[in-house]
Amino acid sequence: MADKKMVEQITSMDVDFAQWYTDICKKADLIDYSSVKGCMIIRPYGYAIWENIQKILDTRFKELGHENVYMPMFIPESLLQKEKDHVAGFAPEVAWITHGGSEPLAERMCVRPTSETLFCEHYANIIHSYRDLPKLYNQWCSVVRWEKTTRPFLRSREFLWQEGHTMHATAEEAVAETVQMLNVYADFHEQDLAIPVIRGKKTPSDKFAGAEDTYAIEALMHDGKALQAGTSHYFGDGFARAFDITYTDKENKVCYPHQTSWGVTTRMIGGIIMTHGDDNGLVLPPAVAPVQVVIIPVQQHKEGVLAKAAEIADALKAAGLRVKVDDSDNSPGWKFAEYEMKGVPVRLEVGPRDIENNSCVLVTRHNREKTFHSLDNIAAAVADKLEEVRRGIYEKALANREKRTYICKTMDEIIAKLEANGDGLVKAMWCGEEACEDEVKEKTGVGSRCIPLTEEKLSDVCVCCGKPAKHMVVWGKAY
Repeated sequence: MADKKMVEQITSMDVDFAQWYTDICKKADLIDYSSVKGCMIIRPYGYAIWENIQKILDTRFKELGHENVYMPMFIPESLLQKEKDHVAGFAPEVAWITHGGSEPLAERMCVRPTSETLFCEHYANIIHSYRDLPKLYNQWCSVVRWEKTTRPFLRSREFLWQEGHTMHATAEEAVAETVQMLNVYADFHEQDLAIPVIRGKKTPSDKFAGAEDTYAIEALMHDGKALQAGTSHYFGDGFARAFDITYTDKENKVCYPHQTSWGVTTRMIGGIIMTHGDDNGLVLPPAVAPVQVVIIPVQQHKEGVLAKAAEIADALKAAGLRVKVDDSDNSPGWKFAEYEMKGVPVRLEVGPRDIENNSCVLVTRHNREKTFHSLDNIAAAVADKLEEVRRGIYEKALANREKRTYICKTMDEIIAKLEANGDGLVKAMWCGEEACEDEVKEKTGVGSRCIPLTEEKLSDVCVCCGKPAKHMVVWGKAY
């Protein structure tokens, strides 16, 4: 009865997807609400997922030569104003500080919405020669953007992220860095988070404030809406000119360096929930799951059961796995439901009869499939099951994206496909004019997500105006 009640607490995703999402955030102990409107408390289980994400990405960044730094969280208004497109893009979301204690500040400061201007001020002080380049910096921090509508992980007024900021001698090097980091994000999502993504470039109207080009990875959630899961920006030398960052090259000529920035945020946790979760709760990718395997001792009051559970746990930990033994006095049924809710990839059950047979039961979270395994080489068996979960949830997410991707050649066709099949991604040709981009969104409800790096030619004409097409665009509704 206890495990039935546990599952009933979650609204079915097909009844109310938004409420299902909120239920999981709360009931899987990922977040709690705070008295600060639009901000969330990330609870230990939710933060442990972020720590695992951080650990994997930080290792990848450092392997490519990036170094971590930390910038102030306050930006003087005059500094923010130096790059006009940049400040205009962020102005509506900036939180301003006007007083220090009871004293009015001589100049108001914003709480960083992003740190390009701070990095540029610093780079102007430390870059002088070609020998000082490239500068490959990254910081892990929080930023503040005063969002009107908020939702845990997906959009909050303060959120955690990493922001890479790099300087290069040439445009070619900077563009290569921008694309390289986009691919780091894409590989991380596909390999570690088991989320298939589309790698692409944003249309000019949708690029980051101050950027020459913005690249993004787009993922499709279970309900057919897209999620921008990471971005990488090429700035050219625009910021360098605004902040007077120059270096002397090998011919003793004064040049402006070329800049990039790139970032991912805690919204990836929202992406994990909405891509892989089901009506029983979270389904976590093994790479970032705080607990990869939970051991449930069955009839644990009987002699030898808890000792055997501890022995198995030691063997799994020695193989580098993250393990928990639940020896609480809750019923096994309650425990099964609890760890399904929390998305633990593999459950291991062991009781007196299993011990007699030198075996255990393994249950994979994504499909609830039970298999019996010898306790000899149990670490290898669990590792195989974790890979089975990773592969299974990736293939399920990919199948959902393929089922919900529609090729359309007219706006009427877009409307008809979405009405017949529900939300999803639309592939359609575009002439490159912003007016057509706006009209598609206004008439069909789907906006441009990206121009895929690998384009397909679906027709010769724009889906909107019928003029010659320049690009294939992926369109969709987005979080």
